[in-house]
Amino acid sequence: MNIKHLIAALTERIEAATLVVLMLIGGALWAFGALAAEMLEGDLHAFDEGVLLALREPGDLNNPIGGTELETAMRDLTALGGITVQVLLAVFVFTFLLLRGRKGSAALLAAAVIGGQLLSHFFKGFFDRPRPDLVPHGVDVATASFPSGHSMMAAVTYLTLAVLLARVEDRVRLRVFFILVAAVLAGVVGVSRVYLGVHWPSDVLAGWTLGAAWALAVSLVARLLAKRGQIDPDKPARGRSLASGQLVEETSQQERGAAQQQ
Repeated sequence: MNIKHLIAALTERIEAATLVVLMLIGGALWAFGALAAEMLEGDLHAFDEGVLLALREPGDLNNPIGGTELETAMRDLTALGGITVQVLLAVFVFTFLLLRGRKGSAALLAAAVIGGQLLSHFFKGFFDRPRPDLVPHGVDVATASFPSGHSMMAAVTYLTLAVLLARVEDRVRLRVFFILVAAVLAGVVGVSRVYLGVHWPSDVLAGWTLGAAWALAVSLVARLLAKRGQIDPDKPARGRSLASGQLVEETSQQERGAAQQQ
């Protein structure tokens, strides 16, 4: 069997949605690897400095653009990526899933968040990149810079929560809404880290890509486990359920009509 036939045989057994998720995971991991390589070689220095300086008042590096109101708002937003807020949210959703009888999904959520934290700490220690010293820090920090832990865990936690909540929701609009809210939250957390001067922009980009890859991998695992009956199945979308019901009803009517003619 040649390679072309082998690929065709494999793709026949994999759903299109699974292939898309695998491609997205591969793309996110490639982006993270590329950012890490460029960072180690020093090729991102000009980009990182340029963005940080653009967010400061000209001639005064102590003051970010937008005034004290925007700086206060950014401090509030950056807390959404902190461990305290994320643990609280994870515990609330974990409890919600248990109350809905979805023990498998609750366990997957716990594994996703804990695994994401371990992954973040591992890469921070591995790269050990110093924090920016170009501008004053707007909040206190203690760990290494690359990748941004706040940005990564915001992507991991919020996207994972969105995926798990979407699995128990039958309305497509709400499923899309969950994902969009998660993406916006992860986005504003990352922007706030750069604005406050505690991360280089490349740190945040790396955190987003690695976090997205992890969250996508969790969603793929949930999908595979659901098919094997090892985790709660997805709730079918309302549109598909209605269409299936209409088809069954039409088939029943046709069978009754045929029986009456006989």
